[in-house]
Amino acid sequence: MRQINATLSITLDGVIQGLGRPDEDTRGGFTHGGWGGGYNDEVMGREMGKGMAKPADMLFGHRTWTDFITAWGTRADDNPFTVYMNAASKYVVSRTLENADAWQNSILLSGEAAETVAKLKAGPGNDLTIIGSASLVRSLHAEGLIDNFTLLIHPLTLGTGTRLFEGPAPLTEFELTGSVTTTKGVIIAHYTRR
Repeated sequence: MRQINATLSITLDGVIQGLGRPDEDTRGGFTHGGWGGGYNDEVMGREMGKGMAKPADMLFGHRTWTDFITAWGTRADDNPFTVYMNAASKYVVSRTLENADAWQNSILLSGEAAETVAKLKAGPGNDLTIIGSASLVRSLHAEGLIDNFTLLIHPLTLGTGTRLFEGPAPLTEFELTGSVTTTKGVIIAHYTRR
């Protein structure tokens, strides 16, 4: 059985929206897009690179997959993240997408997220890594399908924006299995479901 690992950048007040660019996600009038850029450093790059050292497939929600096509799918540089993202098998969960032909090595999982991902998880293959895709993470966590969280906890509050868990989340205990603090004060915390 595969494991599902979710990696998310988050503020101290739980916001996960619009980390990368000012225009990345402006839903709900969000004006703080791009809040994470100033926190990147060598430690973060090295820690995120460790995740690429293990074979894994990617798992995306429709919206994040579409955004990542723009950020990674059209690049042809020798950045190790670009090489990894383009080579990985990418499963995209969607009720509305007709196909996943827009990005190489992408496979469409049509239907309800929890049902289609549970089948995928139960089968053979590499572990599955989710980057972002908050709605997908919420629905999979509610069904007990997320095995590990890596949270990049940024030392700022935004006051507004989509939070990782909005509304009730099921009671679930996790064990801290490791953590690293970057030179910019980001705590990279690894949690495993007990």
